[in-house]
Amino acid sequence: MKISVIIPVYNAEKYVLQAVESVLQFDEVHEIILVEDKSPDDALRVCQQIAEKYGRVKLYQHPDKENHGAGASRNLGIEKSTGDFIAFLDADDYFLPNRFDAERELFKDPGVEGVYGALGVHYYSERAKEQYYQLFGDRLTTVYKEHQPKDVFRGQIHMLGSFGLFSIDTLTIRRDSLIKKMDCLFKTHLRLHEDTEFLFRLSYYLDLYPGTIDKAIAMRGVHENNRITKVAVKTVDPSISRTLLWKEVKSWSQKEEGISEDVKLHIKRMHRSFEIARAPAIKKWGMIFRYLLTDYTSIRSGLYNINFRHSLI
Repeated sequence: MKISVIIPVYNAEKYVLQAVESVLQFDEVHEIILVEDKSPDDALRVCQQIAEKYGRVKLYQHPDKENHGAGASRNLGIEKSTGDFIAFLDADDYFLPNRFDAERELFKDPGVEGVYGALGVHYYSERAKEQYYQLFGDRLTTVYKEHQPKDVFRGQIHMLGSFGLFSIDTLTIRRDSLIKKMDCLFKTHLRLHEDTEFLFRLSYYLDLYPGTIDKAIAMRGVHENNRITKVAVKTVDPSISRTLLWKEVKSWSQKEEGISEDVKLHIKRMHRSFEIARAPAIKKWGMIFRYLLTDYTSIRSGLYNINFRHSLI
């Protein structure tokens, strides 16, 4: 196996070295691609030092050296990658020693196009744990039991609460399959939940298999300054970002003839539920009344699925 690990770097000067060194422990890793995204901190200098120290580390910036977001940074990393397989890691997260144990065996089968595993949680400080334990807990982010590839897309979309989600940090993909089969890579206009949208489409186009899902193979680093915790304290309105996510999924699904009508309807309901959730009170009740008159099943499902919003974080 020759694996390219892509790490988008933004505002992560304190954490990126740990991320890189957690990847360097694996002989299968052919290269580590850092894409520095005009960080406001000193991350660029730290990345330059890392690239000078380790021969397997390659450092890139966007051509205009401006900030383009995690999706665009991952796209650039994919473009620059030369390995047969691609894995991703956020700059404030890290791999565990068992990260590729299942992948070594599963990828011996050429029909396996991707493998996913379980993500754990690490709190970098007691303050972060106090603030965000209710959000993340000590739970694994994972698909809860083994499923056939044909069931992964429907399971993530249609049974979000019971099926579970896997994380970009625990995904390994055949590069050729990704390039040949995906309609596009990460959607660069989505600044949040772009990885969730990507994983939905990926599970539709590629045959993805469960690897290690009963214990963590990588750790999510939770601290006061990462993107998700900023969403949690509402410096970015989460209802808007999630509405945009499901709007994007809805737009894509309507163009795909192979997606069943019940799944398309469920996606439409999810988008509708977030539109209702972020509407002002007077408008919200008007929307609910209108939907009750036209589609009781839809609005009931939409309101119910508001409870699963936390699953997308």
